[in-house]
Amino acid sequence: MNNEVKNSIIKEYRLHDTDRGSIEIQIAVLTNRINDLNQNHLSKFPKDMSARHGLIKLVGQRRSFLAYLKRNSEAGYQSIIERLHIRK
Repeated sequence: MNNEVKNSIIKEYRLHDTDRGSIEIQIAVLTNRINDLNQNHLSKFPKDMSARHGLIKLVGQRRSFLAYLKRNSEAGYQSIIERLHIRK
């Protein structure tokens, strides 16, 4: 992921003008990395177990961020789930 993509994600999910690292932004960036790794790299190289291991670690990190957000802000959790189309 290059800086332009990351900056566009930050602009889309930030809570205020100077927000660069809120939990919503971190979840959105992780989701983008997960989708990119899963769709681009692992579809071409299905036997790359180190990439698969990294993907599993990213999914676990996103899961813990989502659990934190759910504990602290149920409305924020529902909003980010709907915007990213993560769960039903």
